[in-house]
Amino acid sequence: MVRTPLTPFERERGERLGALLRQARGERSMVQIAAAAGLSAETLRKIETGRAPTPAFFTVAALAGALGLSLDDLVRLCAPEGQDGAEQLSA
Repeated sequence: MVRTPLTPFERERGERLGALLRQARGERSMVQIAAAAGLSAETLRKIETGRAPTPAFFTVAALAGALGLSLDDLVRLCAPEGQDGAEQLSA
């Protein structure tokens, strides 16, 4: 199966998500947060560094729960400048 190349928008959104997760993790280790979310530390590392810019919904939901973030906040904070996130969902 051939995967469609990611758009620049998808790559940017993945980078914003990774930065947000790194910031929310703060001083806690990757291993600690990954374990709390039921993921491997390598999966979290790939998301945080942008190497996995489009993680599955349930992966994002698990990380949000482990970090005490709401999914609404994630959508809003990962939106490009000048957008509120809802515009992305309707596209």
